[in-house]
Amino acid sequence: MVIFSFPLSFADFSLLVGGNNSCAGRVEVYYNGEWGTVCDDYWGVANTAVVCRELGCDETSNTMRAVHFGPGSGKIWMDNVRCSGSESSIFDCSKTKMGDHNCRHSEDVGVVCSGRLVGGSRCSGRLEVPHGNTWYTVCDAAFDQQDAEVVCRELDCGAPVQVLGAAAFGKGDTQMWTQEIQCRGDEYQFALCPTSPSQFCSHENDVSVICAVRLVGGNSLCAGRVEVLHDGEWGTVQDVGWDLPDAEVVCRELGCGEALTAPKSAYFGEGSGNVWVSNLQCTGSELTLTNCGLYGWGIEANHTEDAGVICSAL
Repeated sequence: MVIFSFPLSFADFSLLVGGNNSCAGRVEVYYNGEWGTVCDDYWGVANTAVVCRELGCDETSNTMRAVHFGPGSGKIWMDNVRCSGSESSIFDCSKTKMGDHNCRHSEDVGVVCSGRLVGGSRCSGRLEVPHGNTWYTVCDAAFDQQDAEVVCRELDCGAPVQVLGAAAFGKGDTQMWTQEIQCRGDEYQFALCPTSPSQFCSHENDVSVICAVRLVGGNSLCAGRVEVLHDGEWGTVQDVGWDLPDAEVVCRELGCGEALTAPKSAYFGEGSGNVWVSNLQCTGSELTLTNCGLYGWGIEANHTEDAGVICSAL
C-alpha cells in the first residue's frame, strides 16, 4: 500500500490510502491530531479535482464510492463536501462542521487522479500517466482506438476523435512508459488496461489523443459552453433547438451525471472560431453527441447563440 501526503497548513493534511500509486486511494484528512475519512454524500467531480490538485496529481479524475479502496476506521471528519473546483485545499470547500456527519465507513469516498493530456487542451494532447511519484509518456506503438476510448472516458472528455503518434503535441521530458498498452476499451481507468513488454521507444514516439467534447468557461469540469472537435479544430454548438435531451447526452458523455439545465445565448461566454453544429436532434439516450442527428458541419451563426450545459456532478 502506498500512502502519499501533502501538507496544506501547519495543522491540516490530506492523503490517499489503499491505492496502487500515490494518486489513487481513499481520501483521508488530518484534523485536530487525528486522521479520518470523508463521506461520499454530494461528492462530485469538482471535489475530486481539488483533492487531486492539492496532492500534486492531475486534477482530471474519477470518484470511487462504496469503499472501492476499503473502509477506513476511526473518525469520519467530513460530510456534504461541495467544492467549486477552484479551491487550493479540500479544507476550503463548503461542508458540514468537521466531525458532524450521518455516514458509515461504507460511504468512505476514494479518488483516482487520472493521466493527463499535455500540450493541447484538457481534452487533447500528449498522453502522460502517473506511476509512483513520476509522470510517464506513452509509446505510440500499437496504441489504438480502444486505448484512446479509456483515456477520454477517464478524463471526462467524451469519445476519442483521433490518435496521433510521432510526438504530435511535442516531445515529453518525463520518463517513458516501457509497456505496450492493450485496453479492451471498456475499462473505466487506464491503469486497469493489460500491458505487455514493448520494444524500445523514445520521445519521438510519444502518443497523443484528441477527445471529442469539452465544456469551457464554467466554474467546474461539469458546467460550461459546449465545444466539439471537428477537422482538428474546436468549435461551438448553436443554441437553435438546444434542449435538455441534448444536454443530457453531453453530461453522460463527459461522466458528469444528469443534465440540470441547457443554457442558451452564450451563458458561459462567447466562443471563437467555428460554430460547428446546430439544431441537434438528441433523444437523450445517445452515448455521444455525435450520435445525435445533425445537419452537416459548419454553419453561419453568431457566437452570441453558443449553447451550454450544467450537469449534476458539480
